[in-house]
Amino acid sequence: MTRKKILLVDDSNTILMMERMILTKGPYDLLTASDGEAAVERALSEKPDLILMDVVVPRMNGFDACRRIRGEESIKDTPIIMVTTRGEVLNVETGFQAGCNDYVTKPINGAELMAKLKTYLGE
Repeated sequence: MTRKKILLVDDSNTILMMERMILTKGPYDLLTASDGEAAVERALSEKPDLILMDVVVPRMNGFDACRRIRGEESIKDTPIIMVTTRGEVLNVETGFQAGCNDYVTKPINGAELMAKLKTYLGE
């Protein structure tokens, strides 16, 4: 089975650690970025198969980073799942308007996240 590359974007080391623990169940190569600017740069250079993006990150929020990624021809079709505490309807709508494929609220439900990953990665 080919290993899939997933970019984890969060400024919390605790959340990144939790996501890593959940994702050890799959054949994934995990990349990280701690802010929106770094997320866009990393996505452009690494071409991940999927991105898990927090909304509240420094230098560029997750919504703006999502819009930037959607504007880049080489990565515009990369699935983006927002993973955030911002579960209010307005934030969810903003996420989808920015171009995310899905939206997961924290605390992260590992089974839900894995099911979404498998869907978007075609597993």
